Amino acid sequence: IWVGPGGARAASAGAFITMAADIAAMAEGTNIGSSTPISLGPSEGEQPDKDDPARKKIMEFVASEARKIAEKRGRSKEWAEKFVLEGKSLTAHEALENNIINLIANTREDLLTRLDGYELQRDGQTIRLQTSGVPIKVYERTLKEQVMNYLADPNVVYLLLTIGIYALIAEFFTPGFGVGIGGAICLLLALLGLQVLPFNVAGLAFILLGAALMIIDLFTPTHLALTVGGVISLLIGSFMLFDIKSFEAPALSISPINIFVTVGTITAIFVFMVTKGLLIQRKPVATGKEGMIGAVGTARDELNPTGMVFVQGEYWLAEAIDGPIKPGESVRVERIENSKLIVRRT
Repeated sequence: IWVGPGGARAASAGAFITMAADIAAMAEGTNIGSSTPISLGPSEGEQPDKDDPARKKIMEFVASEARKIAEKRGRSKEWAEKFVLEGKSLTAHEALENNIINLIANTREDLLTRLDGYELQRDGQTIRLQTSGVPIKVYERTLKEQVMNYLADPNVVYLLLTIGIYALIAEFFTPGFGVGIGGAICLLLALLGLQVLPFNVAGLAFILLGAALMIIDLFTPTHLALTVGGVISLLIGSFMLFDIKSFEAPALSISPINIFVTVGTITAIFVFMVTKGLLIQRKPVATGKEGMIGAVGTARDELNPTGMVFVQGEYWLAEAIDGPIKPGESVRVERIENSKLIVRRT
């Protein structure tokens, strides 16, 4: 195992893997260590409970694994233990001095040069390495591996999941708009990501429940009550979707900013849609005779007080209530009495 180039580090499980190698090498400017299980660390603003029996038990187990690995490869058991129990780290030169690594090499070519003629024991036999002039072949990630690497980020999976769900909802209300195709793709990618991440089924259920409540509120006059319930359910599901304690790094969790921005955007859209629907329901009926109220037309005859007017493409018998109206003058419908329009001059 080679830890490099400069600036790289072998932390957490990386320190275990490096110590377990037959030959461990590091470049200058790198470090190794800090292998305390992060899932055992305190929450933000809390102090660690060093006397917690469960914490002690797990820490001792991980430390014993580190000592076992170091002992098998002839490395410093004391420093391997410090990596776990104290979270210590060593630079490349310190690691070499304390028998954690075998050599220092700044480049891969330098590593092969230094390894040439190096002897190691394997299954009771001495093996001499011949690495001088050996070509180096770099294996790049395939497209599939790159996609899976992105899908291993809970933030990406969360965005794909929410976009997919609500894009399909938008397609349901506006068929033919085309967002459904993109939504389906996002949803499939999210499901693929959920296969490689330890997600909480209850969290996913809360997210789906939140979407369902918001949809129902579009069809029922609850005055945003169901939307509020949907937002609460969506927030609960978002924070529950991934269990941070099951990860080895705190970065592998959904950012609270991501959650609040996403939920806030969805909430704003649904509040707008529900409010607009309520306003439409409260508007006066715009069809039939009731839809004539307030309509503007033109007098065809002299209204003194009755005559014919042309309103909304039809001729109507009308009666003027504000004095005679000459032909061609504009009139507005005030009310309807027995199929006769009551109008006034505009």
